[in-house]
Amino acid sequence: MNPVATAYDDLPGPLLAELADAGLDPRSTYDLVAAALVEDVPSEDVTSAATITSEAPVVGDFNVREPGVVAGLAIAELTFRMVLGPQVQVGHRTPDGTIVTPGDAVLTVTGPARGLLTAERVALNIACHLSGIATHTQLWVTALAGTGARVLDTRKTLPGLRALQKYAVTCGGGLNHRFSLSDRAMVKDNHVIAAGGVVAAYERVRAAYPDLRVEVEVTDLDQLSALLDAGCEEILLDNMDTATMAEAVRITAGRATLEASGGLTLTSAREVAGTGVDFISVGALTHSVTVFDIGLDLREESAVSP
Repeated sequence: MNPVATAYDDLPGPLLAELADAGLDPRSTYDLVAAALVEDVPSEDVTSAATITSEAPVVGDFNVREPGVVAGLAIAELTFRMVLGPQVQVGHRTPDGTIVTPGDAVLTVTGPARGLLTAERVALNIACHLSGIATHTQLWVTALAGTGARVLDTRKTLPGLRALQKYAVTCGGGLNHRFSLSDRAMVKDNHVIAAGGVVAAYERVRAAYPDLRVEVEVTDLDQLSALLDAGCEEILLDNMDTATMAEAVRITAGRATLEASGGLTLTSAREVAGTGVDFISVGALTHSVTVFDIGLDLREESAVSP
């Protein structure tokens, strides 16, 4: 039995439009959720089938267990609608990016208990994961408040989940770096070695893709000065201490944007931002996230005993 009962074209248009407005491809998101549902329910939800005999509707709430920022609730709704179609009703959904506290009900769904519990784990996995990213990102945004520096994500994302994870970063107030190896150029240490130097690498990329944004990673101030002389306008300061970063900002004098990266932590965030860099990129926003604690609770007064 395929747990996906609702075809893509039968889903509510406003929900699909909302995903598109958030920068997510609705069809790709549908396919991702469908694969997750089939993985979780390859034939039948045997526990629910055995214990739940009534098709009477029940009410369930996504209740928050800790403070943070929610993300992915529209995708959670999508999951329930894919399993239950018109049998599910959504009474409330908190907007993604909202700061929440323990006890808040961020999504309320009504429908047959079997269907709700069949969709539950996939919907929660997505919402808890993306809310964890949004919550951690918001901690960085708070740490950098008033400094002028902004936090960026990286390409260190889970395979297949990049679009969702980067969306969650924006829900937490962060900015997206490049999405792929194709949408902008990033010259790193191995490219420099292959090209024979930072300026040579930069100039080769600029010649090959004159209309593409190019950022170059540097590890010392000599490389920085050489790139500034070559006209590079986006430079990444890799694993520099704060004194060196401050000197890099002084040397640059506004001729390029500067991004700090490598080994950065929340405790050092304001010190790094105090050097005057424009951006701080943090791979841990997506590659080391802790899930956010949300649970689905059926309301006892609406539940039907087996």
